Amino acid sequence: MPWPRKLRLTTLAVMVLIATPAYSAADNADAAVTASKTPAPTEFVTQHSATFNGRKLKYRARAGETYLYDESEKPSAALFSFDYVAIDDGKDRPVTFVWNGGPGSASLWLHMGTFGPKRVVVPSNAEHAGAPPYPLVESRETILDVTDLVFIDPVGTGFSRALGDHDGKEFWGLTEDAESIAAFIRRWLTVNQRWNSPKFLLGESYGTTRAALIADILENDHSVALNGIVFISQALDYAGSTPYVADNLISHITYVPTMAATAYYHQRVDAQGASLEEWVQAARDFAVDELLPALFKGNTLDSNTRARVRDELARLTGLTPEYVEKANLRVPGTRFAKELLRDQGMIVGSLDARYLGDPVDDLTARADFDAASNAISGAYKAAMMSYLQSDLGVNWDRAYLSPADPRLSDEWNWNPEGRDKAWEPHWVNTSHNLVSAMEANPGLKVLVASGYYDLVTPFFDAEYTLNRYGISADRVDYRYYGGGHMMYVNEDARLDLLQDIRSFLKSQMD
Repeated sequence: MPWPRKLRLTTLAVMVLIATPAYSAADNADAAVTASKTPAPTEFVTQHSATFNGRKLKYRARAGETYLYDESEKPSAALFSFDYVAIDDGKDRPVTFVWNGGPGSASLWLHMGTFGPKRVVVPSNAEHAGAPPYPLVESRETILDVTDLVFIDPVGTGFSRALGDHDGKEFWGLTEDAESIAAFIRRWLTVNQRWNSPKFLLGESYGTTRAALIADILENDHSVALNGIVFISQALDYAGSTPYVADNLISHITYVPTMAATAYYHQRVDAQGASLEEWVQAARDFAVDELLPALFKGNTLDSNTRARVRDELARLTGLTPEYVEKANLRVPGTRFAKELLRDQGMIVGSLDARYLGDPVDDLTARADFDAASNAISGAYKAAMMSYLQSDLGVNWDRAYLSPADPRLSDEWNWNPEGRDKAWEPHWVNTSHNLVSAMEANPGLKVLVASGYYDLVTPFFDAEYTLNRYGISADRVDYRYYGGGHMMYVNEDARLDLLQDIRSFLKSQMD
């Protein structure tokens, strides 16, 4: 998902429907001929002026399609993007390509959460956003002062669609999806004459899975050098973020610090004056030094060690020793969300464990809904649809798919070798692709942004994943925030996240 003060944004030009020749032409002669025989990509262009991080900026907003072409040079898909490009600021200005995850999520979460020129305001303290209207304000702290931004909706999300005889499932897959976005980036750079601009990727959740693959494709297949990658709520190796598989020992380790942080937040532990960071560090140490060896030993673990590990796991996570014992020292994050506040008849959110929900059935082992998603989804969708019309002039009868095309999830191809190739299933893991991209480009660095209360992609999994592939420690920067999966819902975390990313982008252009 996918999560300021006011300054009036002035529209300086009228909206333009249908692509201009400079944008609708493909990046080679054959494709240009093909484009002349098909309708031009639809686009809506406006010009604006606003102040970001103290810098007044004139910029062009383009909300529109970019065609991808098949081997016969016929349009195969129309990828819709939202491009915010500074006017008269030079061709060497950085550009950052942004997307959300899912798979099957449009980019509205990052777009309307904080990175776009405007954002929706939801309660910072994890309360439900309530009913409309929702405040839509200038996102004055966003990073448009230092980089152009291109928000991309993959095929089957937002306004992006397969074209002609092509079907959406041709683009719905681990590799297929990444290749289509990489092709979009290459075409965007060509059409906009931006090959020599500093280039960054920014993805959230599955969007980080995608970003690692795209970085590998760009660096090694297209010779597109990147300056940096931002992972928000990292998900490269799914072993550490799949808590519902009983024999997956890794997730029983990676989730412990997040469960400890959540219990700390809801005051279900006696922290004895420890800070959140100290409490989390104690959970890290325990998970690696005591719980992991105990789980590895299985039924050969001696009773004294078992009792000590059981009691410490209960102490750190706010659960009872009896529950931990019945769970056989294996507490899935999915069950923790229901168990922590069971005595109050409440559940904690999965995307952000600060949020609370009141389930009808108090007896189930797992939560039946995500309190965090329920609290903000309506606000984000309403804000996006309103912004499309009021600011970007997008008046179109095409449905904006968020959620995605209903077929996408069932038809998604997780086989990295291709839909029709033999494959022995294993955890999704694009860490090797990141390593390949970083080997090809020694200057490429990564910023990893994680929320303490994320029960979907736990922050300790990011550390576990990226610390074990031989990547030099000085090429990965970890940052932590007092929120969840969409940490920018928390106002303090939002401001810190933007400043950290701004500093990262600047450091990679020095």
